[in-house]
Amino acid sequence: MKKTTINLHIVLILSILLLSGFFGGCKKDENPIKFPLGIFPDTVTNLAALNSSFDDYNVNIYTLTGGSSIVFSSNRASSGGQFDLVQGTIDFTFDQTNGDFQMQAEIISDPFTGKLINKAQTPGNDFGPYRLFSSLDGFDYMVISSVNQQGNLDLYYLKNRPVFGSVLPDIEGPTPITLFNTSSDDAYFCFDTNMDSAYFTSDRNGNFDIFLQKRPATMEVSKWFNLVFAPATLVDSVSSTSNDKCPIVLKKVMVLASDRPGGMGGYDLYYSVFKKGKWTAPVNFGPGINTSSDEYRPVIGFHQDFKNYFLMFSSSRPGGKGGFDLYFTGIEIPGI
Repeated sequence: MKKTTINLHIVLILSILLLSGFFGGCKKDENPIKFPLGIFPDTVTNLAALNSSFDDYNVNIYTLTGGSSIVFSSNRASSGGQFDLVQGTIDFTFDQTNGDFQMQAEIISDPFTGKLINKAQTPGNDFGPYRLFSSLDGFDYMVISSVNQQGNLDLYYLKNRPVFGSVLPDIEGPTPITLFNTSSDDAYFCFDTNMDSAYFTSDRNGNFDIFLQKRPATMEVSKWFNLVFAPATLVDSVSSTSNDKCPIVLKKVMVLASDRPGGMGGYDLYYSVFKKGKWTAPVNFGPGINTSSDEYRPVIGFHQDFKNYFLMFSSSRPGGKGGFDLYFTGIEIPGI
């Protein structure tokens, strides 16, 4: 009888231990992730750490994978006079357990970016920086819109081998893009995602419109830039009788700035979607982004860990540091 009682006690203890381990294991294995994908908040945020009391606009992001390189135009160095390029960085975090989004931006002095923007500086105003990497020829490029000796905007490019380690590569340029430039203002270049179509703005027809130039798939970017001038195709579905500027394309979305009628005042920001081989009529982003002041040079981007897009742009709205300031917000594009 005594032996039976001991055995029962042993069985009871083992059962308690097993149950304790089971429920304890369930608790430990509970998934703390409540938000598998991040969300860029739709609140418009002033990037105060990048801005000055002068004009800061025409921002470009080269990458967005933590500590991303920012280059933009500013006339701060001349106290409101000439526009040159300035560098900074942007970084963000998203807490998957509570949905908390944090973003940091700051002016920095990265050695290579400093070398690049010093090389890009021209005697005139320098606007609209746009950086890219071409896997076809293995070069990094930066395209800028600069005022030439005749007082018109022309497109120029710089190129360099990618940065590896502490050795800073040589930089070629700025070299005029002969394929695009005219005696009118030609500015604000961008590629589509596949880099087979380039978009830019020009007032060669009177007002500023959006134009398209196709790149042969096997032609290196710099060789293509250096071709003799060829007429570009007017993108009539997004262009209007007003001024349409600053196209940036990401996947099937184009964002642009326009002062067309029906907006909220000055330049507003719009988006267009590529459907059935054509860009749709531009849609105003609405009062969550646009104001009665000027909104300018939008840049759309994404991150693989986030479910929506982000938009960076410039605005002269009240409440900033002065002149144009840089802003950031999350956006949703219907149907995309």
